[in-house]
Amino acid sequence: MRLSLIVTVAAASLALVACSNKTENETAAAADHAGEAAASAANDTAANTQAAANNAAVAADNAADNTAAAAGVAARKADAAADAAAKQH
Repeated sequence: MRLSLIVTVAAASLALVACSNKTENETAAAADHAGEAAASAANDTAANTQAAANNAAVAADNAADNTAAAAGVAARKADAAADAAAKQH
C-alpha cells in the first residue's frame, strides 16, 4: 500500500512539473504575443498620427490657397465697384 501511495505521489509530482513547464511555456508565448500586439498598436498609432498630420497640412494648404483666391476675387470686385462708381460721377 505504501509503495502504491509513493508511486501515485511521484506520478502526480511529475504531472505537476510537466503541467508547470507547459504553463510556463504558454505564459511566455502569451507574453510574446502581448508584446507583439503592443508594438503593432504603437506602430499603427504612429502611422495614423503621421497620416493625420499630413492630412492636416494638406487641409491647411488648401485653406490658405482658398483664402488667397477669395481675397483676389474680393479685390477684383472692389476694383470693379470703384470703377463703376467713378463712371457714374
